[in-house]
Amino acid sequence: MKKKEKTLTPKLIKKLWLAFVLIIVLMGASYIIITAYLANKYNEETTQRINANTANHVINEKFQKESPFLEDGSVNKALFGDLMHDMMAVNHSIEVYLLDKSGTVLYSVVLDHSGNAPMQSVSLAPINYFITTKGEKYVLGDDPRNHGEQNIFSVAPFNIDGREGFIYIILAGKDFQVVSDNLFGQYFMKLGLGAIALTMFFAALIALLSIWFLTKNLLLITKTVRSFQEGDLDARIENPDASDIAILANSFNEMADTIVDNMDKMKSVDLLRRELIANVSHDLRTPLAILKGYVETLQMKNETLSENDKKEYLQITHDNIDKLSKLINQLFEYSKLEAEQVSPIKEPFSITELSHDLIAKFKVLADKKNISLKLNNPEDNCLVFADVSLVERALQNLIENALKYTEDNGTVTLSLLKKGKNIEINISDTGTGIAVSELPYIFDRYKQVDKSTKKQGYGLGLAIVKKIMDLHDTTITVLSKPKEGSSFIFNLPAYQVN
Repeated sequence: MKKKEKTLTPKLIKKLWLAFVLIIVLMGASYIIITAYLANKYNEETTQRINANTANHVINEKFQKESPFLEDGSVNKALFGDLMHDMMAVNHSIEVYLLDKSGTVLYSVVLDHSGNAPMQSVSLAPINYFITTKGEKYVLGDDPRNHGEQNIFSVAPFNIDGREGFIYIILAGKDFQVVSDNLFGQYFMKLGLGAIALTMFFAALIALLSIWFLTKNLLLITKTVRSFQEGDLDARIENPDASDIAILANSFNEMADTIVDNMDKMKSVDLLRRELIANVSHDLRTPLAILKGYVETLQMKNETLSENDKKEYLQITHDNIDKLSKLINQLFEYSKLEAEQVSPIKEPFSITELSHDLIAKFKVLADKKNISLKLNNPEDNCLVFADVSLVERALQNLIENALKYTEDNGTVTLSLLKKGKNIEINISDTGTGIAVSELPYIFDRYKQVDKSTKKQGYGLGLAIVKKIMDLHDTTITVLSKPKEGSSFIFNLPAYQVN
């Protein structure tokens, strides 16, 4: 049965829907509140601008004919009563106040006629601003009937019979506010219902388009990921930079490339591991077969063999045991290096003294083959900063290798040379050399460069040297010509003594 193809998780779709709905609802609510606020301010500013000269009109039309103050200095309440009657016939929301020059309310028809209501004062700052701008700028002033609240107003100064003050007119009085609040509530409800309906409509429309726009790319990526999961290692997202989620597309492609590269490396490592096991098994089999043969000979013919034969057979057995031990140690050493279980402990030491010790160590082996083993530049004491045990192991392998492939009466030379901030180490020989076609492979594990020779291949010795060089962040160079010899050259950082 064909497996049902999965789509994007419903949770993602629900979350996207919820996010879009919440965003649009918040936008709609914000729009309603802002619109209502601005509409109210617009209405107030319009009313104030239209009635900006109302206070001046009162002074010019009324106070020129009759003074607002009686002869005893009290307020002419009859005049204000007629004034309010005339003005309220036109606009019931207007409230007229008589202020002295400090802003104290002297009289208003809308206040308690008995005078029992406490007289209030209004701030002069909005009044002065209104007069300065000639009523062309929107400003709110104190509302004497509603302590702590502000309202739109019109004001004009007067100077009558030496008395200074202001005619202060509230343009949207308490009656106006009551009617306005009722109408505003109805308007807000209508606006809210309309806005909610439009908001939900556009929320659904935008959510559908946005979710489709986003998920079409996710669906493509999901399909590609599933193909990769099912074994199509070549599956990649085409034109990732053109995708709307380019970062995710590029990340997947890079991840897929990394996985494929790692798989190729694992296959290569597995192939090399098998080759290594095969080569090691072959090299182990030979000395084991020799050991078995000579041990069996000693067991079967022990009484008939001469003492010299017994000594010879025992020596051969001993040599092959050494060979087995050395091979096993090399294999163990290389395994640790390849598994990165070895960390170099770098310290300053004399490479010259180390070279003298190694020359002395291999002197006996060199003399057996009549090979001249020498050290160049032994007088200068060259200090390097490296891991002394690892460098010793590398030099030991290189000298052994040079002695192995150098014919009798040949020469093996270990040279030390200061080059700037480095010490160059060169192990050269006059041996058989290496064919040009084989040079790139000599550091491979168990690469036998000359199948026609009876000598053992380079085995793990040079592979271990290469790993040690890698741990010291340096490279080793091989210069070789067939029948002329070879040179192995590498550099170590010189240690400067202050």
